[in-house]
Amino acid sequence: MSQPVRTCLGCRQKADKSELLRLVWTPNGLVADVRQRELGRGAYLHFRAECLAQAARRRAVGRALRVEGVTAEDLERAARELIQPAAT
Repeated sequence: MSQPVRTCLGCRQKADKSELLRLVWTPNGLVADVRQRELGRGAYLHFRAECLAQAARRRAVGRALRVEGVTAEDLERAARELIQPAAT
């Protein structure tokens, strides 16, 4: 059985969904959906700094999520949450 394919917003290359990071807009802002279970529209990126930078420069995440006002800082904060999860 094949995996669903998604396109990275940074490099625009297609990859299996399991190889990409899913980002979702929630009432708390942009969230990295590691388990890929959050409700709503998702935007996908490779786990690479180049893809993150390209997506931020082109403002691709906001367009993909159909949300106005997604900033590069939102994207960087979501990426930091992956590296250092917030204490709960």
